[in-house]
Amino acid sequence: MTKEHVSYEQIVRVKHLSKENFIRLYLKQEKPVVVENFTQDWPAYQKWSLDYFANNYGDVVVPLYNSNPAKGKEPSRKPVKHLPLKSYIDILKKGPTDLRIFFFNILKKAPNLQEDFKYPDLGVKFFKKLPVLFFGGENGKVLLHYDIDFANNFHFNFIGEKKIILFPHEQKRLLYHVPYSIVSIEEIEFDYPDYKKYPALKNAEGYEVTLKPGEMLYIPSGYWHYIRYQTPCVSLTLRSFPKSLNKTLQFVKNLAFTMPFDNLMRKLKGQSWIDYKNQKAISNAQKAIEERK
Repeated sequence: MTKEHVSYEQIVRVKHLSKENFIRLYLKQEKPVVVENFTQDWPAYQKWSLDYFANNYGDVVVPLYNSNPAKGKEPSRKPVKHLPLKSYIDILKKGPTDLRIFFFNILKKAPNLQEDFKYPDLGVKFFKKLPVLFFGGENGKVLLHYDIDFANNFHFNFIGEKKIILFPHEQKRLLYHVPYSIVSIEEIEFDYPDYKKYPALKNAEGYEVTLKPGEMLYIPSGYWHYIRYQTPCVSLTLRSFPKSLNKTLQFVKNLAFTMPFDNLMRKLKGQSWIDYKNQKAISNAQKAIEERK
């Protein structure tokens, strides 16, 4: 395969950001932004470390995921194992690993952690019942996807560094969006794309950033995101639902029809259904290339 490292447009960085400027320049225009000095006055900025989590919440059993594509009749999002958090942190410290903690609701198992962060005043209504943590190991990755609920994501990084690549939602065909799902073809590495096999990617216009401790990334509603952990990382995401009626309707459709239908077809047809969808993603991408000529 011919793979090459690619760079995308750098996401705008600012030191500070007022509510008024956030709404005017980024929320309304659906543009990502990184705020560098956002969490320095939060307790989490000083307290959170791998040892802090191991010492205070090490007995909490957590589900661990990897980036291997689901096969046959396997569920699309199934943990590969469950471990106490302190055992997982030992794995992170030993070196590269693809094991991740994904979308861990801290209110269920570690409610005291909510005392360590704040809900910022940025002109949005946060869904306060779902603050979620993400842990990842060196060189681990999160496959390209968009969020089923089209939430606006405010992603706060506290430990380590990660590269995040974003694409606007409307580029989905160029990204080899798999029908009846919220993911791209799962073998594609968007930091090292195989343009020979997936030529439509050359036409995709993305953004990227290396997120460092203390920084916040705003990911607009519907944006596709791909993550590569450069070191062990711990991040927090706070979410607000979109105000757009169209996106709300897409969320309802995904939840009520698209995902249940996909799960049913996986059970009935197994790998043949996955192969069909991937081939459809390739043909849709080819059509998108031809339309651009």
